[in-house]
Amino acid sequence: MRETFHIEVLGPDGEEIVIRQSIRAGSLEAAQERALRVFARARVPQRREEPAQAVRVIDGAGREVFHRTRFEEGD
Repeated sequence: MRETFHIEVLGPDGEEIVIRQSIRAGSLEAAQERALRVFARARVPQRREEPAQAVRVIDGAGREVFHRTRFEEGD
């Protein structure tokens, strides 16, 4: 069964949402993979003056189910 997830990429201050996407995925793992791809693109230097700081996945009930910062990625 597919579920709706919301992917949010947070800006340099950790509060501003610079990208928001809603996706339908069959599992949380699929949503996490998609979130990490979106996060990688958002961190490309030409995209913004300051790199994106974090990405989070929110499930259909509004609970944060995944969170990763750029520091956890090894930057």
